[in-house]
Amino acid sequence: MMSTSEITKLAATELLSLFANKSLSPVEATKSALDQIAKYDGAVNAFCLVDEERALVSAKRSEARWQRGEPCGQVDGVPTTIKDLLVTKGWPTLRGSKTMDPNMPCDEDAPAVARLKEHGAVLIGKTTTPEFGWKGVTDNPLTGITRNPWNTGLTPGGSSGGAAVAASLGMGALHIGTDGGGSIRMPAAFTGIFGHKPSFGRVPAYPASPFGTVAHVGPMSRTVADSALMLNVIAGYDARDWFALPDQGLDFTANLNDGVKGLRMAYSADLGYAHVNDDVAACVEKAVQVFRELGAVVEEINPGFDDPYDIFAAHWYAGAANLLRDFSSEKRAMMDAGLVAIAEQGQKIQLLDYMAAVNSRAALGQHMKIFHQKWDLLITPSLSLTAFDAGREVPDGSDQNRWMEWTPFSIPFNLTQQPACSLPCGFNDDGLPVGLQIVGPMHSDALVLQAAAAFEQAYPFRMPEQPLSGNEM
Repeated sequence: MMSTSEITKLAATELLSLFANKSLSPVEATKSALDQIAKYDGAVNAFCLVDEERALVSAKRSEARWQRGEPCGQVDGVPTTIKDLLVTKGWPTLRGSKTMDPNMPCDEDAPAVARLKEHGAVLIGKTTTPEFGWKGVTDNPLTGITRNPWNTGLTPGGSSGGAAVAASLGMGALHIGTDGGGSIRMPAAFTGIFGHKPSFGRVPAYPASPFGTVAHVGPMSRTVADSALMLNVIAGYDARDWFALPDQGLDFTANLNDGVKGLRMAYSADLGYAHVNDDVAACVEKAVQVFRELGAVVEEINPGFDDPYDIFAAHWYAGAANLLRDFSSEKRAMMDAGLVAIAEQGQKIQLLDYMAAVNSRAALGQHMKIFHQKWDLLITPSLSLTAFDAGREVPDGSDQNRWMEWTPFSIPFNLTQQPACSLPCGFNDDGLPVGLQIVGPMHSDALVLQAAAAFEQAYPFRMPEQPLSGNEM
């Protein structure tokens, strides 16, 4: 008999092996995840909804299938969470906002949620997000502040902060996040887990993000293999998303162990314009050396584009204005003041200025396509800093105003729609995780995952060791 602590440390791939040989049941795995939530969520606030009854019913059905030797899919019985931006049948989708009706019926699943259900995943609840996913930290007027498991006084990042915290503490093995400007990769970096932003259209999205075609849906987990397995499930065509890529039957787990020998990797410490904290830069530099030792051809070179902050802000602020266009002044008064402020800025963007940003975005995408004709992958820090105080949009004492100012490495690749992941590569002097970003050319998700898996094998990830309590906040 394994303890709850031992079970919650297991990867999804390990759970599935144990289910198959009947040494562990989906019910035990689900109960362990629920116990972990009950024990720690008061300290970190990762969940806005936990449905214990529904999860246990689903787990018992999965247990019966495994006992018959007839699992219904690739993740049958694995405890799984859904970010509260994705609609889920039978659960409210409140998006971290007091403006949403908690009694509004939801009679359909988002494509990724539907695929997970088809493959037998046990859905245990919904994870927290900033209001409508608008910023890179996770707090909102509805559910309050979500906190970092490494230090509960710090932010886990966002907007998929609840999912990252749940992953790091074993509150389920698989977690769905979204990424419009780094919202998978930023919290992955701040909490020391793995997160993958797939190529745009690889995972269909419905309803469409109000922030437009910079927004992606993707997996978050404690191992690369788990995210690759999850991507197998959630990728594929869905007619409700008119950008969805055709279902090519790709297996993202097939080449995970092929290594990086001979791959041509460009390494950029700052993309030519970013300021990076010294402790982050030192960790990433050591990680790059790991790739060299594994046989990759690594050259330090900047990809050669200017800071795309203004291009991204034009898209993001216009998206916020579009989101709030029909909201009354009464509803706006209930919302995060920062979201209202950027929506007001978005309303002031002139059409020709917006179209200029669209043209600049296209030029950036073209530039990176040409860049990747020579370079298989681009390696950068995931972020320029480690986690800072919870409840703040920007670090205290900085001269920054908006979250995009401390995320120079993530937003370019939402504009270009390339696959990119964040994986832990070490710790700063305060013991906080540092993230490494791997970026690939469009549609090269399998290669990005392969490189991440090679690094993970050489430098295994580590989760928080000290148990949390609500008294630590």
